[in-house]
Amino acid sequence: MAAALSFLPGAAAKDFLATDFGARPDGVTLNTASLQAAIDYVSERGGGRVILHGGDFVSGSIYLKDNVTLHIEKGSSLLGSLNPWDYVKDPEAGWTALLLAVRQSNIGVTGEGTICCRGYEVATRFVDFVHLGLIEDPLALDRVQETKRPENIHFFLCEGVTVKDITLRDPASWNQQYDRCRDILIEGIKVDAKCYWNNDGLDVVDCSDVVIRNCDIDSADDAYCFKSHTKEGVSENILLENCRGRSSANGIKFGTFTLGKFRNFTIRNMEIYDTYRSAITIASVDGASIEDIEID
Repeated sequence: MAAALSFLPGAAAKDFLATDFGARPDGVTLNTASLQAAIDYVSERGGGRVILHGGDFVSGSIYLKDNVTLHIEKGSSLLGSLNPWDYVKDPEAGWTALLLAVRQSNIGVTGEGTICCRGYEVATRFVDFVHLGLIEDPLALDRVQETKRPENIHFFLCEGVTVKDITLRDPASWNQQYDRCRDILIEGIKVDAKCYWNNDGLDVVDCSDVVIRNCDIDSADDAYCFKSHTKEGVSENILLENCRGRSSANGIKFGTFTLGKFRNFTIRNMEIYDTYRSAITIASVDGASIEDIEID
Protein backbone atom coordinates (compact mmCIF):
# COMPACT_ATOMS: atom_id res chain seq x y z
CA MET A 1 0.00 0.00 0.00
CA ALA A 2 2.78 2.41 0.89
CA ALA A 3 4.13 2.49 -2.65
CA ALA A 4 0.77 3.74 -3.90
CA LEU A 5 0.60 6.75 -1.60
CA SER A 6 0.72 10.17 -3.23
CA PHE A 7 2.08 13.34 -1.70
CA LEU A 8 1.46 17.07 -1.88
CA PRO A 9 4.16 19.22 -3.46
CA GLY A 10 6.72 20.15 -0.82
CA ALA A 11 5.33 17.67 1.70
CA ALA A 12 7.61 15.91 4.16
CA ALA A 13 8.52 12.25 3.63
CA LYS A 14 6.15 11.21 6.41
CA ASP A 15 3.10 13.03 5.09
CA PHE A 16 0.16 10.83 4.07
CA LEU A 17 -3.00 11.97 2.34
CA ALA A 18 -6.24 10.77 3.91
CA THR A 19 -7.67 10.35 0.41
CA ASP A 20 -5.11 7.59 -0.24
CA PHE A 21 -6.85 5.56 2.44
CA GLY A 22 -10.25 5.94 0.80
CA ALA A 23 -11.47 9.10 2.51
CA ARG A 24 -13.63 11.36 0.33
CA PRO A 25 -13.72 15.13 0.94
CA ASP A 26 -17.20 15.57 -0.51
CA GLY A 27 -19.02 16.75 2.62
CA VAL A 28 -21.33 13.71 2.46
CA THR A 29 -19.41 10.41 2.72
CA LEU A 30 -18.87 9.10 6.27
CA ASN A 31 -15.08 8.74 6.50
CA THR A 32 -14.66 7.45 10.06
CA ALA A 33 -13.16 4.08 9.09
CA SER A 34 -10.87 5.53 6.41
CA LEU A 35 -9.50 8.30 8.64
CA GLN A 36 -8.92 5.86 11.50
CA ALA A 37 -7.14 3.48 9.14
CA ALA A 38 -4.84 6.32 8.02
CA ILE A 39 -4.02 7.33 11.61
CA ASP A 40 -3.38 3.73 12.69
CA TYR A 41 -1.18 3.07 9.65
CA VAL A 42 0.99 6.13 10.26
CA SER A 43 1.32 5.48 13.99
CA GLU A 44 2.27 1.84 13.52
CA ARG A 45 5.08 2.91 11.19
CA GLY A 46 6.69 5.40 13.54
CA GLY A 47 4.52 8.47 13.01
CA GLY A 48 4.00 11.37 10.65
CA ARG A 49 1.18 13.59 9.42
CA VAL A 50 -2.23 12.56 8.12
CA ILE A 51 -3.30 15.37 5.79
CA LEU A 52 -6.85 16.43 5.08
CA HIS A 53 -6.76 18.17 1.72
CA GLY A 54 -9.30 19.16 -0.88
CA GLY A 55 -12.60 19.61 0.95
CA ASP A 56 -14.81 18.54 3.85
CA PHE A 57 -14.22 15.15 5.45
CA VAL A 58 -17.33 14.00 7.35
CA SER A 59 -16.59 11.69 10.27
CA GLY A 60 -17.76 10.29 13.55
CA SER A 61 -15.37 9.82 16.46
CA ILE A 62 -11.75 9.08 15.54
CA TYR A 63 -8.73 8.52 17.78
CA LEU A 64 -5.33 10.14 17.35
CA LYS A 65 -2.48 7.74 18.07
CA ASP A 66 1.17 8.02 19.15
CA ASN A 67 3.39 10.26 17.01
CA VAL A 68 0.61 11.31 14.61
CA THR A 69 -0.37 14.85 13.69
CA LEU A 70 -3.66 15.50 11.94
CA HIS A 71 -2.91 18.34 9.53
CA ILE A 72 -5.94 20.10 8.06
CA GLU A 73 -5.13 22.24 5.06
CA LYS A 74 -6.60 25.69 4.56
CA GLY A 75 -10.00 25.35 2.91
CA SER A 76 -10.50 21.83 4.23
CA SER A 77 -12.29 20.57 7.33
CA LEU A 78 -12.98 17.67 9.62
CA LEU A 79 -16.77 17.86 9.72
CA GLY A 80 -18.80 16.09 12.38
CA SER A 81 -21.41 13.54 11.37
CA LEU A 82 -25.01 14.56 12.02
CA ASN A 83 -25.81 11.07 13.36
CA PRO A 84 -25.39 10.83 17.16
CA TRP A 85 -24.64 7.10 16.88
CA ASP A 86 -21.43 7.87 14.96
CA TYR A 87 -19.83 9.28 18.14
CA VAL A 88 -18.02 7.41 20.90
CA LYS A 89 -18.19 8.16 24.61
CA ASP A 90 -14.76 6.91 25.60
CA PRO A 91 -15.09 4.56 28.59
CA GLU A 92 -11.89 5.79 30.25
CA ALA A 93 -12.13 9.51 29.55
CA GLY A 94 -15.89 9.52 30.17
CA TRP A 95 -16.59 12.09 27.44
CA THR A 96 -17.71 12.10 23.82
CA ALA A 97 -15.77 13.87 21.05
CA LEU A 98 -15.18 14.08 17.33
CA LEU A 99 -11.41 13.83 17.83
CA LEU A 100 -10.23 11.74 20.78
CA ALA A 101 -6.87 10.67 22.17
CA VAL A 102 -6.33 8.55 25.29
CA ARG A 103 -2.90 7.81 26.79
CA GLN A 104 -1.03 8.86 23.64
CA SER A 105 2.27 10.75 23.20
CA ASN A 106 3.56 13.27 20.66
CA ILE A 107 0.25 14.04 18.97
CA GLY A 108 -0.93 17.15 17.20
CA VAL A 109 -3.59 18.99 15.25
CA THR A 110 -2.25 21.63 12.87
CA GLY A 111 -3.01 23.53 9.69
CA GLU A 112 -5.23 26.45 8.77
CA GLY A 113 -8.30 24.31 8.23
CA THR A 114 -11.33 23.74 10.46
CA ILE A 115 -12.77 21.21 12.86
CA CYS A 116 -16.55 21.66 13.07
CA CYS A 117 -18.82 19.30 14.98
CA ARG A 118 -22.02 20.91 13.64
CA GLY A 119 -23.05 20.89 17.26
CA TYR A 120 -26.49 22.46 17.05
CA GLU A 121 -27.71 19.93 14.51
CA VAL A 122 -26.12 16.99 16.36
CA ALA A 123 -27.39 18.07 19.76
CA THR A 124 -30.95 18.56 18.56
CA ARG A 125 -30.88 15.08 17.03
CA PHE A 126 -29.79 13.74 20.42
CA VAL A 127 -32.94 15.35 21.84
CA ASP A 128 -35.03 13.74 19.09
CA PHE A 129 -33.66 10.34 20.12
CA VAL A 130 -34.46 11.09 23.77
CA HIS A 131 -38.08 11.65 22.77
CA LEU A 132 -38.02 8.32 20.90
CA GLY A 133 -36.75 6.59 24.05
CA LEU A 134 -33.41 5.66 22.47
CA ILE A 135 -31.19 7.85 24.68
CA GLU A 136 -31.61 8.42 28.41
CA ASP A 137 -31.90 12.01 29.59
CA PRO A 138 -31.92 11.96 33.41
CA LEU A 139 -32.03 15.77 33.58
CA ALA A 140 -35.22 15.82 31.51
CA LEU A 141 -34.39 19.31 30.26
CA ASP A 142 -34.28 18.56 26.52
CA ARG A 143 -30.56 19.14 26.87
CA VAL A 144 -28.66 15.84 26.94
CA GLN A 145 -25.92 15.70 29.60
CA GLU A 146 -22.72 17.36 28.37
CA THR A 147 -20.51 14.23 28.55
CA LYS A 148 -22.75 12.53 25.97
CA ARG A 149 -22.72 15.38 23.46
CA PRO A 150 -19.58 15.52 21.26
CA GLU A 151 -16.81 18.01 21.87
CA ASN A 152 -14.56 18.89 18.95
CA ILE A 153 -11.44 17.65 20.77
CA HIS A 154 -10.93 15.57 23.91
CA PHE A 155 -7.42 14.46 24.90
CA PHE A 156 -7.05 12.40 28.10
CA LEU A 157 -3.79 11.40 29.84
CA CYS A 158 -1.69 12.44 26.84
CA GLU A 159 1.84 13.86 26.74
CA GLY A 160 3.45 16.07 24.11
CA VAL A 161 0.41 17.76 22.56
CA THR A 162 0.51 20.48 19.88
CA VAL A 163 -2.62 22.22 18.62
CA LYS A 164 -1.72 25.04 16.27
CA ASP A 165 -3.31 27.43 13.76
CA ILE A 166 -6.60 25.56 13.33
CA THR A 167 -10.14 26.90 13.64
CA LEU A 168 -12.58 25.11 15.94
CA ARG A 169 -16.31 25.70 15.40
CA ASP A 170 -19.72 24.68 16.68
CA PRO A 171 -19.19 21.96 19.28
CA ALA A 172 -22.20 20.18 20.76
CA SER A 173 -20.72 20.48 24.27
CA TRP A 174 -17.44 21.91 25.51
CA ASN A 175 -15.25 22.78 22.56
CA GLN A 176 -11.82 21.34 23.42
CA GLN A 177 -10.78 19.59 26.62
CA TYR A 178 -7.30 18.56 27.73
CA ASP A 179 -7.68 16.35 30.81
CA ARG A 180 -4.68 15.21 32.87
CA CYS A 181 -2.26 15.89 30.02
CA ARG A 182 1.24 17.35 30.16
CA ASP A 183 3.57 19.25 27.85
CA ILE A 184 0.92 21.08 25.81
CA LEU A 185 1.29 23.87 23.25
CA ILE A 186 -1.88 25.58 22.00
CA GLU A 187 -0.99 28.41 19.64
CA GLY A 188 -2.64 30.59 17.05
CA ILE A 189 -6.02 28.89 17.08
CA LYS A 190 -9.42 30.48 16.47
CA VAL A 191 -12.57 29.33 18.23
CA ASP A 192 -16.22 30.09 17.44
CA ALA A 193 -18.28 28.17 20.01
CA LYS A 194 -21.72 29.71 20.34
CA CYS A 195 -24.16 27.21 18.87
CA TYR A 196 -25.38 25.27 21.93
CA TRP A 197 -25.33 24.88 25.72
CA ASN A 198 -22.01 24.46 27.59
CA ASN A 199 -19.95 25.83 24.69
CA ASP A 200 -16.72 26.57 26.58
CA GLY A 201 -13.89 27.78 24.37
CA LEU A 202 -10.93 25.97 25.96
CA ASP A 203 -10.85 23.69 29.02
CA VAL A 204 -7.55 22.68 30.65
CA VAL A 205 -8.17 20.14 33.41
CA ASP A 206 -5.50 18.94 35.85
CA CYS A 207 -2.74 19.54 33.28
CA SER A 208 0.88 20.60 33.73
CA ASP A 209 3.47 22.41 31.60
CA VAL A 210 1.02 24.19 29.31
CA VAL A 211 1.58 27.13 26.95
CA ILE A 212 -1.43 28.89 25.39
CA ARG A 213 -0.64 31.89 23.21
CA ASN A 214 -1.92 34.02 20.33
CA CYS A 215 -5.41 32.52 20.36
CA ASP A 216 -8.78 34.13 19.67
CA ILE A 217 -11.88 32.65 21.32
CA ASP A 218 -15.53 33.65 20.97
CA SER A 219 -17.67 31.41 23.16
CA ALA A 220 -21.13 31.09 24.63
CA ASP A 221 -19.72 29.73 27.90
CA ASP A 222 -16.36 30.39 29.60
CA ALA A 223 -13.61 31.26 27.11
CA TYR A 224 -10.32 30.25 28.81
CA CYS A 225 -11.24 27.80 31.55
CA PHE A 226 -9.09 25.89 34.06
CA LYS A 227 -10.64 23.04 36.02
CA SER A 228 -9.80 20.18 38.37
CA HIS A 229 -11.92 17.03 38.26
CA THR A 230 -10.22 14.99 41.01
CA LYS A 231 -8.90 15.64 44.51
CA GLU A 232 -5.53 14.26 43.40
CA GLY A 233 -5.44 16.50 40.33
CA VAL A 234 -2.96 19.35 39.88
CA SER A 235 -3.01 22.13 37.31
CA GLU A 236 0.42 23.75 37.31
CA ASN A 237 3.09 25.55 35.31
CA ILE A 238 0.66 27.17 32.90
CA LEU A 239 1.32 30.21 30.71
CA LEU A 240 -1.58 32.03 29.02
CA GLU A 241 -0.50 35.04 26.98
CA ASN A 242 -1.26 37.33 24.05
CA CYS A 243 -4.78 35.96 23.59
CA ARG A 244 -8.17 37.48 22.91
CA GLY A 245 -11.52 36.33 24.22
CA ARG A 246 -15.22 37.11 24.25
CA SER A 247 -17.65 35.16 26.37
CA SER A 248 -21.32 35.07 27.24
CA ALA A 249 -20.08 33.88 30.65
CA ASN A 250 -16.51 34.49 31.91
CA GLY A 251 -13.42 35.44 29.95
CA ILE A 252 -10.80 33.71 32.13
CA LYS A 253 -12.08 31.29 34.76
CA PHE A 254 -10.76 28.95 37.45
CA GLY A 255 -13.66 26.53 38.05
CA THR A 256 -16.41 25.53 38.28
CA PHE A 257 -14.95 22.01 38.92
CA THR A 258 -12.21 22.71 41.49
CA LEU A 259 -11.39 19.54 43.42
CA GLY A 260 -7.57 19.49 43.34
CA LYS A 261 -4.81 22.11 43.17
CA PHE A 262 -3.95 25.09 40.95
CA ARG A 263 -0.47 26.58 41.14
CA ASN A 264 2.11 28.54 39.20
CA PHE A 265 0.00 30.30 36.56
CA THR A 266 1.17 33.28 34.52
CA ILE A 267 -1.53 35.15 32.60
CA ARG A 268 -0.46 38.26 30.71
CA ASN A 269 -1.24 40.59 27.84
CA MET A 270 -4.82 39.40 27.39
CA GLU A 271 -7.75 41.17 25.73
CA ILE A 272 -11.10 40.14 27.19
CA TYR A 273 -14.22 41.95 25.96
CA ASP A 274 -18.03 41.77 25.98
CA THR A 275 -18.33 39.28 28.84
CA TYR A 276 -21.77 38.81 30.38
CA ARG A 277 -20.39 37.85 33.81
CA SER A 278 -16.73 38.70 34.48
CA ALA A 279 -13.45 39.17 32.71
CA ILE A 280 -11.63 37.13 35.38
CA THR A 281 -13.11 34.63 37.85
CA ILE A 282 -11.00 32.72 40.38
CA ALA A 283 -13.42 30.42 42.23
CA SER A 284 -12.68 27.47 44.50
CA VAL A 285 -16.18 26.04 44.44
CA ASP A 286 -15.14 22.52 45.51
CA GLY A 287 -12.35 23.52 47.89
CA ALA A 288 -9.25 23.45 45.69
CA SER A 289 -6.11 25.28 46.79
CA ILE A 290 -5.19 28.06 44.35
CA GLU A 291 -1.79 29.70 44.69
CA ASP A 292 0.94 31.55 42.82
CA ILE A 293 -1.35 33.06 40.19
CA GLU A 294 0.05 36.11 38.39
CA ILE A 295 -2.27 38.09 36.13
CA ASP A 296 -0.70 41.09 34.40
